[in-house]
Amino acid sequence: MDIAGALSVDHLTFLVDGFWVTLYIAFISIVLSFIIGILLGTLRYAKIPIVSWVVAVFIEAIRNMPLLLIIFFTFFALPEVGLKLSVTAAAITALTVFESAMLAEIVRGGMNSIDKGQIEAARSSGLTYIQTLRHIVMPQALRRMIPPIVSQFISLLKDTSLCVIIALPELMHNAQIIYAQNVNFIIPVFILVALMYFIVNYCLSLVARRLESKQA
Repeated sequence: MDIAGALSVDHLTFLVDGFWVTLYIAFISIVLSFIIGILLGTLRYAKIPIVSWVVAVFIEAIRNMPLLLIIFFTFFALPEVGLKLSVTAAAITALTVFESAMLAEIVRGGMNSIDKGQIEAARSSGLTYIQTLRHIVMPQALRRMIPPIVSQFISLLKDTSLCVIIALPELMHNAQIIYAQNVNFIIPVFILVALMYFIVNYCLSLVARRLESKQA
C-alpha cells in the first residue's frame, strides 16, 4: 500500500476534479427530477382520464428498470434513432428520468396523505380543483415529503458512480484511472473516495433527520 504515491498532489487534484463533476451532475439532475417528479406525481394523483394512466405506466416502467440499463439506453441506444448526447448530457438525462419516477411516487404518496376532509371543505368553499391542489394539498404534502425527498437525493448522488460505465469523468472514473497505474494505490484511493462520498451524504442525511424531527 503506497499512501504517499496514491495521494500525491496531482492525484488529489484529479480526484477533486472528478468529485466536482459528480456534484455538478447530481445537482442538475436533482433540480430537473424535482420539477418533473412533482409534475408527474401531481398528474398521477389527479386521476385525469388517459393522462394519469399514461403517467402511471411510465412511472412504473422506469421504477422497475435498473438505472444502469437506462444509462446504457440513453448513451448507446438513443444515437441509433438520431439523438446523440454527450457523456454529460446522457448521464444527466438518465439520472433525471430515473429519479423523476422515484420522486413522482413520493409526491403522490405525500398528496394522498392529506385528509380528504380538507379537500372536500376547500371545494365546498368555492375553490376549484386546481386551486385546492395548489393552496391546500401541495403545501402540506411538500412539508411531509421533504425527508424522503432528501433521502432520494442522497441515493441520486451515490448513483452518479454508475455513470463510470459510459466514461463520465466523475469521481469513480478518475479513481479508476489513478489506481490502474499501481495496485498499491487501490486501498488509499478507495478510502479517500469513500470518505468524500460519506461527508456529502452524511451532511444530507443530517438535513433529512432535522427536517423529519420537525415534522414529528
